[in-house]
Amino acid sequence: MNARIRSIAGEGGHGAIVTAGAGHTQRKSREGRFVLEPDPKVVRELLTRYATLRIAQAERPRPAVTRELTDVSYTLCVMLATTSVHEAVARADALLLAKGRATPEACPADADGESGLSLAV
Repeated sequence: MNARIRSIAGEGGHGAIVTAGAGHTQRKSREGRFVLEPDPKVVRELLTRYATLRIAQAERPRPAVTRELTDVSYTLCVMLATTSVHEAVARADALLLAKGRATPEACPADADGESGLSLAV
């Protein structure tokens, strides 16, 4: 197993979260297996980039934007284990909504009034 993986919830705990790097976290299941789960921050950044590129492509199609949009779409699909970008966006939205509800105290309002809510498109 990767030497960078470390437990942040202690040993032997079910549902322990383990960091794995590269935009993923691992969740230990009851059977002792690890399941990769995308990091919500990375997913939010990818969704924002995807939306920005879609808008740019709609306004003025350019080869560079098309290539970057293809790359971001592929990355979303890989991170969310799907072959359709539309399904990846739907899964990303669901992940961000679930993470937002799971720990509301972890996202208090910033001094400027931001609530940390998802801007997923």
